[in-house]
Amino acid sequence: MDVLIHLFVGLHIIGIAALLGGFLTQMKAMGRGTARFVPAMLHGAATMLVTGVILVGLNQADDQHVNNIKIGVKLALLIVILGLVYVKRDDETVDKSLFGLVGALTTANIFIAVLWT
Repeated sequence: MDVLIHLFVGLHIIGIAALLGGFLTQMKAMGRGTARFVPAMLHGAATMLVTGVILVGLNQADDQHVNNIKIGVKLALLIVILGLVYVKRDDETVDKSLFGLVGALTTANIFIAVLWT
């Protein structure tokens, strides 16, 4: 079971890397007002959602403690991120504040995962 959990943790990290990497590649464009949500951001957020749900299930099946409040907060942030990226994915440009919000929520999600114990 541990190998399976570690596999999905790795996939979860790949998802966050795609989401944050897509955001960071558009930072210069955000300064010019031409940033857009790239497909990597959508796929990364979707990967995070799927692998996160699987990780919660695997950890509960393995009788490990799951902090449901932490998972709920992270899920709420991810749903907002995924919703914004999905709705605006075909727009040529995205408003700076909306694009920055996705970056801030993504960063907050990372820090919640790492610091909330």
